[in-house]
Amino acid sequence: MKFIESGIPGYDDLTISDEGTGGIPVNTNLLIYGPPKTGKTIFSNQFIYKGLLNQEPGLYITTDHGIKQLQSNMMDFQWFIQNYIQNQTLYVIDGISKLSGVNLEDTNTFKLSSINNPADLMVKVGIGTRFVYKKADQYRSALDSLTTLLAFNPEQMILRLLKAYLRRINEAGGTGIVTYTEGIVNPDSELMMKSLFHTTVKLDGENIHIESIPEDISEIRRVKSTYEITDNGIVVGRI
Repeated sequence: MKFIESGIPGYDDLTISDEGTGGIPVNTNLLIYGPPKTGKTIFSNQFIYKGLLNQEPGLYITTDHGIKQLQSNMMDFQWFIQNYIQNQTLYVIDGISKLSGVNLEDTNTFKLSSINNPADLMVKVGIGTRFVYKKADQYRSALDSLTTLLAFNPEQMILRLLKAYLRRINEAGGTGIVTYTEGIVNPDSELMMKSLFHTTVKLDGENIHIESIPEDISEIRRVKSTYEITDNGIVVGRI
């Protein structure tokens, strides 16, 4: 299995496989979950920005923060994305700004949608995946987050949207991250949601818990370490 760099210092070392490589398996999807304010968005931002630095196009679906807040959040860690949007290597779908009345216009690499219109959101995701796929055979995607979508829509509708999103990303050769605040849906739905992912990562504010399922599903791999949020983003292990 081929891996890509996560962009999280210490994470790739923690996930080294029997073949001696670590990181995030290419063409799989990873769920980042946990309580609020534990670094889930930072993890996804770090992942996308590392890909841009490695000349891997990115597709970012933001439902918690509008484009301006996304840019500001990234700048807090010295991650500057405006040039990547302008040079068409980062494609952003903004699902929240329209509801707040912000006056923005669509561009080639920036599309407005709405968290209370999942059908439109998936149409924009389809357009976005085709756009980044044409840029490179390998790209990264982030959906941040399921939490807001679940707050505005029926649970079963968003679970169907999630399945369609994951399928579309994988079919187009992408490697994706999805964030979710633990406990928003009932335990059975949450368990089913986790089963859709090759890897789940729980951030609890102090420890990172990684659970991955190999392709042959012969053994679930579980690892745990501490992590900290620094001025340079998340760092796994002792600094």
